[in-house]
Amino acid sequence: MKVFVYDTTLRDGAQQEGINLSVADKLAMLPQIEAMGADYIEGGWPGAIPRDTEFFNALKNSNPLERATLTAFGATTKAGVPASEDAQVAALLDSGAPVICLVAKSDIRHVEQALRTTGEENLRMVRDTVAFLREQGREVMVDLEHFFDGFIADPAYTASVAAEALTAGASWVVLCDTNGGTLPTSITRIIGDLTARLEGHGVVDPALGIHTHDDAGCAVANTIAAVDAGCRQIQGTINGYGERTGNANLLTAVANLALKTDYETVEPEQLADFTSVSHAIAELTNMAPQMRQPYVGNSSFAHKAGLHASAIRVDPNLYQHIDPERVGNGMRMLVSDMAGRSSVELKAREFDIDLSNRKEELGEITRRVKEAEAQGYTYDAADASFELLVREVLDGKRIAFFDVEQWSTDITSMPGDIGATVSEARVKLHAGGQRLMRMGEGVGPVHALDEALRAALTPVYEDLESMALTDFKVRILDSAKGTRAVTRVMITMQDSDGTWTTVGIGDDVIEASWEALTDGYVYGLLRSGETPVPASA
Repeated sequence: MKVFVYDTTLRDGAQQEGINLSVADKLAMLPQIEAMGADYIEGGWPGAIPRDTEFFNALKNSNPLERATLTAFGATTKAGVPASEDAQVAALLDSGAPVICLVAKSDIRHVEQALRTTGEENLRMVRDTVAFLREQGREVMVDLEHFFDGFIADPAYTASVAAEALTAGASWVVLCDTNGGTLPTSITRIIGDLTARLEGHGVVDPALGIHTHDDAGCAVANTIAAVDAGCRQIQGTINGYGERTGNANLLTAVANLALKTDYETVEPEQLADFTSVSHAIAELTNMAPQMRQPYVGNSSFAHKAGLHASAIRVDPNLYQHIDPERVGNGMRMLVSDMAGRSSVELKAREFDIDLSNRKEELGEITRRVKEAEAQGYTYDAADASFELLVREVLDGKRIAFFDVEQWSTDITSMPGDIGATVSEARVKLHAGGQRLMRMGEGVGPVHALDEALRAALTPVYEDLESMALTDFKVRILDSAKGTRAVTRVMITMQDSDGTWTTVGIGDDVIEASWEALTDGYVYGLLRSGETPVPASA
């Protein structure tokens, strides 16, 4: 049985704290959302939000959607105003959207206290707006705001609003858990009760949808419960974006329905785009991807414990609920002090190194990983450092694109400018048969060291120009020791082909940063295919 997918990222998702979408952002998101199989994509509220009006106007000239249907969101006509004379309803028609989703009050308390009108007038507003828009040739859906809370307070009135919308010609009535506090058992019970009450209004087999928020941590569970109770449309946002704690995560809900039930949702090739869509939308919203997000997170299929790794080596499905490739993700092995030989062996396969017949080297790598982690290193998120360690053990020496003779940094205060400083760094190293000495200046000592190192190496290795430091994280490992504590630094770098992360530790942040920085460039040169130039002629 088909369950329709309705995406509201461009409106509900944009209400999340820290998200501010431009028209260009929203236009760029449309193909991504369509790629995950959404049947309807809600573009915003034209007539109420100028940016959304601009968005719909832009789509009149060029609409990139090939399969999904664009939807405009808006409200019913105002109390005492015919829908045909309501300016906001007119703006919905002017948007050009073939489908209009109206929000309507279904909780009598909101009708009387927020709208300051009567229950009967609210029914007239719903009936009149739906009928008018249908007469204009538009498909109309109605989102029943605060449906579940309203049903608990006055089930007869809330059911009458749903009946009024469907009788007037709405193609869907969507039940909204607006406050996000309903539990799955209540969702099931209330939908069953509603269906029985609608029969009393002469509405049989109603087209119901579900729209949930995650305030109680149940948005996805409530969505699944609603489908089992008879809803055939689910609403949500990519990555669960939304105000407060967010909306139902559409990727999680759809993946659950597609992979764990017999309901029809999206095609297998659309499901396989889920991870890339999640990351693309995160990039466009300027939000960091959620590492532990179900199905599509970077940690969704990451395994750390040695006991698990031993079983995974036999059959990955023993510790994974699905094949990660079905959602475009992949299995990852995390190497740490909990790692055994199986973890190390599986991790090495990720960069095409087979250790299955190299037991001695495998044992040495495992020993060194545990020893390094005891000192403060971590390879969970520093794959590049781990690969360098593996190659060092296998080759019998550390790969050397350059040999460092000496490095130093200075921080100098600026005369007459309280709090302002300038940092300088000097490096002496051997590369390309030369002894090179360079100085760098930056906004901090690590920046200055980076500038000096790049200045020295770029003439020898041109690929260095395409590499950039993109993230820098510092952690104090033993805060009880105060300023004498061991420091760990994680540095992420990128080039046109991707990103990589290295780790360094030291008695101070500069020492740790230098180790991570130099290893970052060594790994970058290695992955670029550069050949080490002898340090001395």
